[in-house]
Amino acid sequence: MSTPITFPTEFLFGSATAAYQIEGAAYEDGRRDCIWGPFAATPGKVVGGHTGEVACDHYHRMPQDVALMRSLNLGAYRFSVSWARVCPDGRTVNAKGLDFYSRLVDELLEQDILPWVTLYHWDMPQALEELGGWPARDTVDRFTDYALAVHDRLGDRVRQLTTLNEPWCSAFLGYAAGVHAPGRTEPTSALRAAHHLLLAHGRAVGALRERDPQLELGLTLNFTDMQPQRPDSAADQDAARRLDGLANRLFIEPIVRGEYPQDVLADLGELWPEGLVQDGDLADISTPVDVLGVNFYTGSMVTGCDPDVAARAAAQSRTYDPPSPNVGSEHVRVVRRGLPVTDMGWEIQPDRLRALLVRLQSDYTGAAGIGLYVTENGAAMPDLPGPDDVVDDQDRIAYLDGHLRAVHAAMDEGADVRGYFVWSLLDNYEWHHGYTKRFGIVRVDYDTQRRIPKASAGWFADMAGSGSIA
Repeated sequence: MSTPITFPTEFLFGSATAAYQIEGAAYEDGRRDCIWGPFAATPGKVVGGHTGEVACDHYHRMPQDVALMRSLNLGAYRFSVSWARVCPDGRTVNAKGLDFYSRLVDELLEQDILPWVTLYHWDMPQALEELGGWPARDTVDRFTDYALAVHDRLGDRVRQLTTLNEPWCSAFLGYAAGVHAPGRTEPTSALRAAHHLLLAHGRAVGALRERDPQLELGLTLNFTDMQPQRPDSAADQDAARRLDGLANRLFIEPIVRGEYPQDVLADLGELWPEGLVQDGDLADISTPVDVLGVNFYTGSMVTGCDPDVAARAAAQSRTYDPPSPNVGSEHVRVVRRGLPVTDMGWEIQPDRLRALLVRLQSDYTGAAGIGLYVTENGAAMPDLPGPDDVVDDQDRIAYLDGHLRAVHAAMDEGADVRGYFVWSLLDNYEWHHGYTKRFGIVRVDYDTQRRIPKASAGWFADMAGSGSIA
């Protein structure tokens, strides 16, 4: 039997969504295409040819959705602003687009729910992609302008602003593997994108801090715990080091330490673009932040080859295998361990979240005084609706229970974790999986747009209301 746990009174419980995944209204009130519009319209890119043009119709159902949040005892709502709605051409501010988010913020505050704003959750205006996208340095300035425009409209009521969600995905799934928008398979462009995403973050934080010193600023990174298949194998140790470097340290170290990890640059070799990092870039990227959002879903066991032949193996994989997000380490393979998995096929490992949070506190955020928030954690499960579409998702409840206990255990070990946001409030558009994967604690009937809280919604509401797990 599990031991009861209680979180501190000030601990923040919330849920999270993203604009393109729930809003719909793709061409209303001045909004134009983001990069997911043309990508989803390309045959074979998204399961079933699904698009986000309607999604959960949150744009029209927002007040009811906020009332639903209140009924679930959410203390905070993490949502993203659509760059394509606010700056449809990438430059010109669309007042009607900002009107929606202003109404949303007012509705949240009326319900005593803290608005937690993410500025970029993968929906770059298509107009900017056509000018080069994230591999183009000019995009950094466009993002900073956009960030300030959002603050101009919402900053009197919104105090928590995060710049980016999961830049690893934007860079490496979008520009190297090609499985996310914009669907490019250019490893060097992916590295340019990664640097410019980080630079855009740092420049925006600096500009926002100058404008409003009392803001609570940060970004969200997705971390994957990497374990070698054979701990006594130099090949597998090297594989774990490589992917930990590319997925985790390439992003957190320039932000906290002001430099890219040298071993990762060595792994990348000639793929790293000459002249990419200009004078002042790393100082901008390492502009101090207040919070680090931690997105965690799973860990990975990996295997590789002897370090002295790894570069050649990676180059061969790049030439002969399907495009990989693991730029410079394409030869590394993930190994299944026979653990329970979610409907995404992701292994369920709550204790790796505990280990990650303790590591972040010890190695990165503790000395810098940066607070940790788990900004996404949740599970797609093969939900089987019963009468009236009710879902008794005990598997999801077990997942959330285990991971919240892992967060509490990390706090007991000294990790400064201040909040937890379940992913996701609603079933929604799951990117290249379309509507085939359901992460929500609330079921969405996409034919009627009816919202049906699952058993996990009731469980989470009880937990958030009491701050305790029995």
